Amino acid sequence: MRSPQALRNGENPSPHPRIPHFHSTVSVQKLRRFNSLGLVFRLAAFCFSLAASVFMLTNSHGSASPHWYDFDAFRFVFAANAIVAVYSLFELVASVWEISRGATLFPEILQVWFDFGHDQVFAYLLLSANSAGTAMEKALKGTDTCTATNAFCIQSDISIALGFAGFLFLGFSSLLSGFRVVSFIINGSRFHL
Repeated sequence: MRSPQALRNGENPSPHPRIPHFHSTVSVQKLRRFNSLGLVFRLAAFCFSLAASVFMLTNSHGSASPHWYDFDAFRFVFAANAIVAVYSLFELVASVWEISRGATLFPEILQVWFDFGHDQVFAYLLLSANSAGTAMEKALKGTDTCTATNAFCIQSDISIALGFAGFLFLGFSSLLSGFRVVSFIINGSRFHL
């Protein structure tokens, strides 16, 4: 508050007194839990996508067996899961940074929209790749290439299933990042719960 003498000396009073920025410990704990949940989802998406790409990459069982790179759909499954694994690793680093430092890696408006947009794009990429892999796997089961005990087909199935699990957790991350976007738009500033 300004002194009466300062007001008489020509200083204009501030229409809004400065209010210190205050976060209750409850909201800080909620924000930390929210960010930790996002970290868990991103870690799960990374693990499943990495495992799916490794399973597809190592899916070659001798010269008589087909190779994964002989099929466009399986190459798509490998590429999509590898891309999502790299993206999820980056997002893991960004989440750890935000939890430990209390600030986003990029300016907050950029980080919020970056997370939301990329989560959406990569979730759809995983869904389409694994759907294409499933269709290819169904087509192969109708031929002599895949029998009930064929290791190539079993490993392809495992890779596709892991990719769908990665999609599921990336979808959960997308829901959280969508919530952050809406909260950011409504509050117009720092993300609050």
